[in-house]
Amino acid sequence: MKKKAVAIIGPTASGKTSLSIELAKIFGGEIVSADSMQVYKNMDIATAKPTEDEMAQIKHHLIGFLDTDENYSVAKYKLDAMNSMAEICSRKKLPIIVGGTGFYVDTLIKNTEFIDYEKSDIRDKLFERAEKEGIDVLYRELERIDFDTAKRLHINDEKRIVRALELYYSTGKTITQQTEDSHMNESEYEWCVIGLTARDRQYLYDRINLRVDIMLQQGLLKEARDFFESDKSGTSAQAIGYKELKDYFDNKKTLEECVEKLKMETRRYAKRQLTWFRRNENIHWLEIDCFTGEDLIFRASDIIRDFLGE
Repeated sequence: MKKKAVAIIGPTASGKTSLSIELAKIFGGEIVSADSMQVYKNMDIATAKPTEDEMAQIKHHLIGFLDTDENYSVAKYKLDAMNSMAEICSRKKLPIIVGGTGFYVDTLIKNTEFIDYEKSDIRDKLFERAEKEGIDVLYRELERIDFDTAKRLHINDEKRIVRALELYYSTGKTITQQTEDSHMNESEYEWCVIGLTARDRQYLYDRINLRVDIMLQQGLLKEARDFFESDKSGTSAQAIGYKELKDYFDNKKTLEECVEKLKMETRRYAKRQLTWFRRNENIHWLEIDCFTGEDLIFRASDIIRDFLGE
């Protein structure tokens, strides 16, 4: 019999954290973050990590355990999350995956397997070739090797073209083959996925704008300045909330201009999150602008009770 797991997904500022904590209390659960930026230490305000008080109420996993100069990948996340879920189940608790990084969530639900290969200088050599010969030459090469992947990529998408060629030259398998092979093994978990959205998109955007204002009151500027002064790079540098403020620190734009850009980029990110999650037809969607807080918890609880057979 498969073990059972719950996922609470949705765009930023939709209320995933507060709902998941209440559900974890009701069903004896522990929370596993599915946020690609919450894994880093010190990046607390920008990534909207659960507060110390919230984490004291319910045990959380995969939050704030990496230094900001460390790279992290979906393959590493899959391994870490599966280990956390096994640990939770060993205590007869319910794993509750919570986050807005769609690729992370899908990797768990679909039990995606990743090819492990040793790091070599292939990537560096491919980037050197792209600079000397032009990325279009590498794109044509990818077309001959893996046409299906090539047609999904823009001819100027250097990073992904190099990644696709690197995988092939390192393993002998194309991304298309790897993707087909990656879903051969069925998940050991049965999943219930609850998604938060808003019937009125402007309602969600207003919540995002308010969240940014609150983040600034909480000290986002200092957190971002400290991040840039530490001269970090790698995966953590992609975090929304820091790079939009850099022009202010460099005296290129006013604070108001940078804050407006931050709000706009966060709204765009939320739209991309919803587009990603909408591809999953098995999500139980709940509209946050159609429920009070208590009603939302009650409706989500009903869904999970039915899933657990209670």
